[in-house]
Amino acid sequence: MILCIETATGICSAALCDDSGILYLQEAAEGKTHASQLTVLIGKLFAEASVSAAELDAVAVSKGPGSYTGLRIGVSVAKGISYGAAIPLIAINTLTAMYYGFISGNNPAKEEKALLCPMIDARRMEVYNALFTGDGKMIRETAADIIDEKSFREELAQGKVIFFGTGAAKCSGMITDKNAIFIPDFSLSASYLHLPALKALKEKQFEDIAYFEPFYLKEFLATIPRKMIP
Repeated sequence: MILCIETATGICSAALCDDSGILYLQEAAEGKTHASQLTVLIGKLFAEASVSAAELDAVAVSKGPGSYTGLRIGVSVAKGISYGAAIPLIAINTLTAMYYGFISGNNPAKEEKALLCPMIDARRMEVYNALFTGDGKMIRETAADIIDEKSFREELAQGKVIFFGTGAAKCSGMITDKNAIFIPDFSLSASYLHLPALKALKEKQFEDIAYFEPFYLKEFLATIPRKMIP
């Protein structure tokens, strides 16, 4: 059994899964409440399943890219559980988890040759993104890109590209190619870590608890609220 933790965006969620699938899921979509909600959600999962952290085989966390604060909270909690219960720590690229979440709820056969592009909103016209084939091969590495009318031009010239995630909606007005398909209502969930986490567990792809850090992708930039600017 694996505890999966997702805090890369405004949705905070945790799930318990095993070889048979998702056993229990807890989510809080209020936004920016990860620090107060995450451990509560995990406690509810353990109560529902009547298990303790020590009985788990591993804890998996969405490592980023995504919200700096959200990732920091999720990884800190995951590392604490992993260390305290003496169980392995697994880290999953958030965009890879999004790919698995998308194909689990959609029929790839409808767009057999389409590329899949998970997107996470960064700021302004910038998004975190990667490109996957329908069978899960990452053909463009995770990047933070500023989107304009030339973005993904080469890929769109060759066929359909499906854009989904929190960064996709703001790109729909900029990428207008007929081969661009936008999925407006896709959101993250800890349940999407299920399959890649199981794969990592079987292959013993674990992180060093002491030194592992979230995949921020770019430096955190603190901002001053406008009302405080003299």
